[in-house]
Amino acid sequence: MKQTLILRGCALLILLYSTLANSADLRQYREHQLKKNALTVYTSDGSVTLTPLSKAAMEVHYTREGMKQLPSFAIDYSRQRSVKTKLAETESTLTYSTADLTAVIHKSPFRIEYLHRQTPLIGEEIGFFINETMRGFRFALSPQEKLLGGGERALGMDRRGQRLPLYNKAHYGYTTESEQMYFSLPAILSSNKYILLFDNSATGTLDLGASEENVLQFEAAAGRTSYIIISGESYPQLIEHYVDVTGPQPMPPRWALGNFASRFGYHTEQEVRATVDKFAEEDFPLDAVVLDLYWFGPDIQGHMGNLSWDREAFPEPEKMMEDFRQRGINTILVTEPFILTTSKRWDEAVAADALAKNLAGQPKRFDFYFGNTGLVDVFSDKAGDWFWNIYDGLLQQGVAGWWGDLGEPEVHPSDTVHAIGTADEIHNAYGHRWAQLLFERQTAKYPERRPFIMMRAGFAGSQRFGMIPWTGDVAREWGGLQSQMELSLSMSLLGFSYTHSDLGGFAGGEKFDRELYIRWLQYGVFQPVYRPHAQEHIAPEPVFHDRKTRNILREYVKLRYRLLPYNYTLAFENSQTGMPLMRPLFFEDENNPELIDYKDAYLWGRDFLVAPITEADIDEMEVKLPGGVWFDYWNDDLYIGDTAHVEVDLKTIPVLVRAGAFIPTISDIDNTRDYTSAKLTLDYYAHPSAVTSSGYIYEDDGKTVNAFARGQYEKLDFSASRNSDGITFNFNRTGGGYQGMPEQRHITLKIHNWQQAPAAIAADGQELALFQREKDFSRATEGAWYDKRNDQLLVKFSWEKQPLQLAVKNQ
Repeated sequence: MKQTLILRGCALLILLYSTLANSADLRQYREHQLKKNALTVYTSDGSVTLTPLSKAAMEVHYTREGMKQLPSFAIDYSRQRSVKTKLAETESTLTYSTADLTAVIHKSPFRIEYLHRQTPLIGEEIGFFINETMRGFRFALSPQEKLLGGGERALGMDRRGQRLPLYNKAHYGYTTESEQMYFSLPAILSSNKYILLFDNSATGTLDLGASEENVLQFEAAAGRTSYIIISGESYPQLIEHYVDVTGPQPMPPRWALGNFASRFGYHTEQEVRATVDKFAEEDFPLDAVVLDLYWFGPDIQGHMGNLSWDREAFPEPEKMMEDFRQRGINTILVTEPFILTTSKRWDEAVAADALAKNLAGQPKRFDFYFGNTGLVDVFSDKAGDWFWNIYDGLLQQGVAGWWGDLGEPEVHPSDTVHAIGTADEIHNAYGHRWAQLLFERQTAKYPERRPFIMMRAGFAGSQRFGMIPWTGDVAREWGGLQSQMELSLSMSLLGFSYTHSDLGGFAGGEKFDRELYIRWLQYGVFQPVYRPHAQEHIAPEPVFHDRKTRNILREYVKLRYRLLPYNYTLAFENSQTGMPLMRPLFFEDENNPELIDYKDAYLWGRDFLVAPITEADIDEMEVKLPGGVWFDYWNDDLYIGDTAHVEVDLKTIPVLVRAGAFIPTISDIDNTRDYTSAKLTLDYYAHPSAVTSSGYIYEDDGKTVNAFARGQYEKLDFSASRNSDGITFNFNRTGGGYQGMPEQRHITLKIHNWQQAPAAIAADGQELALFQREKDFSRATEGAWYDKRNDQLLVKFSWEKQPLQLAVKNQ
C-alpha cells in the first residue's frame, strides 16, 4: 500500500511539472498595449499587466478568462502616484522601465526578468503556472543569494532551502524551531537587493529552493495571480520602497511605548485595581493594563462572543477605566472574532447576518477549544457594521486600545464561505481585514485619536492599519527566548516593526525561573512593546516577584521611560520610511554576507547595539561588531574590531553605544502622561574616529493624528565637530510646534570619553563657569564640571527657540 501511494505521489509530481513545462512551451507573445501608464501584454494563454507602483516597484498581474481574481490586499492605493515609464521594443523583447526598475519581457518563450538600473535582480523561470488545483509562479534564483522573510518562523534568518507553509496557524508553546506560526508572509527579501511579494491571501506554500535548488516557487490553492517586485540600492532603501507600496505604519500613541500590565488573565475588577495599585506601590511606571477573556465571562470556555462586561466580576468598568485614565493608565481589551452559540450575542449576530456561511448559505457552525462557534465575516459590510458598533460602544465606555486574538483565524474550516470567497481563498487576509475594519472605522469617527490595535495575524501591508503583532504563545523556557530576536527582525524587514514578545514567556513553566525572567524583561527594554504576559500560575508582572527581581527590573522599566525621546524618534522614523526599530547588523556592512545569518545581536535604532542573554549562567558574552567604535552603555568600556567580549552579571546585558552618538534621556516619570522634554540629558560619546556626527529627536504631543504632516511637531537637531582645539556642538529647533511644547529646554550635555578638563566652554560666545566640585555644579542651572574619575565632561545650559552653538576649547 505504501509503495502504491509513493508511486501515485511521484506520478502527480511528474504531471505537475509536465504541466508547468508545457505552459512554458505554449506561452508566446501576441501583442501589447500601453494604457494609463500600465503595460498589458497579450499572450497565447491570457494576458499580463505590468503596473508601476513607484519608481522602484511594479505589480505584475497574470489573468486568464474565467479565472477568479481577488482584490489586492497588499497595495496601499492611497499612496499611488503617476510614475514615468519608458517602453522599447525589439524583435525578441519588450523593455519596460521606470527610473530604477526595468522589466525585460522575452517574447518567445515568454518570461520576464528584472534589473535595478543595470544590475540583474531576478527573472521568471517559467513564470506563471496554473492547473485545476494550484496556481503560482516560478523564478530562477542565483546560486549564492540569501532569502529572508516569509513571516514569523524560527528557522534562522536565511530561509533559503526551506519549504514554508503559507497558512496562518497557532503554534502553542514553541521554542527554537517552528516552520509554521501565527503570521506568515508571502514575501521574501533577497541579498541581491530586491523584495518579491506574492499578493495572494490563499492557502499556499513558498518553496525557497527546497524542492529544486535554484528555483523559487510560490504555490496557492486559489487567489490573486499577481506579484510585486521591488528594488533598492541598500537594505534600508529597499524597505522604504516596500512600505511606499504597502503603506507605512502610522505613529502609535506615545503610551504604546510604555509599560503594560498583562496576564492570562485578570478575573475581577478588584484584581485589576489591586494590580495597578501594586505597580504604584512598588514604584514601577505603568501606562496600560490589558484584560484577557475574563472581562466578558468567568470561565475560559463558553463565553467568547459576549463582547460585553461580566458585571458580576466587573460591576463598574466605566468607573474603573475612568479612574485609570485619571492616573494616566490606558485600558486594552482582548476581543476575538468567534461568536459562540452559547454566547449572549449569537442570536443577534445571526439576525444581523454577521457570520460567515456554510455551503447551504446558513451561519457556519463548528467546534473548537472554546465551544461551538461561528466566525464574524469581516469581509462583509453587514458584519462590519455589526462588529464595529460593539467596538464603538466599548470605546465610548473608555476603552483605549484593542487586542485582537485568535485572528489567524485559529480554526477556519475549508467549507466556510465569506462574502468574497471561501476560507482557503482568504484565510491569510482575515486578520488584515479585521485590523482594517477597526482602523478605518475608528479613525473615521474619532479622527483625532491614534488607534492601538494589537493582533496576532495579518497579511502583507497590515502595518498601514496600525497593526502591532506579537510572537504568540511562546514557551516559558530559554529556548523560547532564543527565538525572539529572529522573529522580530524577520518581521521588521517586511514592514512589521512593532513585532514583540510576551515578555517572560507565555506557555508552561513548572516554577519561577528568576534568571530567565530577568533576562527576558531586560531584552524587552530594547524591543518595540514592553508587555510581560503569561499564564497566571506564575505571575508575569515583575511587581509580584521577590525583592531582588523587583529591584533589578525596576531600573530597566525606568530606563525604558528615560529613553522615550530616543524610542519615540524611532517610531517617527518608522512612520516615515519603514525603518525598523530593531535592525539587523547587516544593515551596517552590506558587503558582509555572514552578518545576514547573525541574530544574536541587533541594532536598537541607529546607535544602540544590543545582545540579549538567552542562556543561563552567562558572565561573558562574545558579541559580533559590524565595524566602528563602540562604548559599553553601563561603564564606558571601549570596543573596536570585529568582536567584543563583554562581561555581565545578573544586572546587565551587553548594550553598546556607537562612537559619536547622542543618546537623549529624560528624568524618571510615572507614565507617559507626565512626559516632557523640558529637562533633557544628552549623552554624547566622543572619540577621535567620530570627527563629525549628528542626531535628532522628534517631538509632538504623543496623541495627535498625522502630527508631522500637519506641522504640529518639533525636531531637535544636534551635531558635533571635533578638531585639535576641541569640539563644537550645534543645536537647532525646527517645526511648527505643538501643544505643550517647552519654550525653553534645560540641557545637561554629558560628554563621555573626555580625558582633560577644558580650558573654556562658551554658549553662543558667552563663557560658562567651570566648577571644581560636583556639588557646586549640581546646584547651578548653568556651567560645567569635569568628572576626572569617569572621564566625563558635564555641561548645563538653557536652550530657547533660536539655534545655539556650544564650544568646548582644549586650549
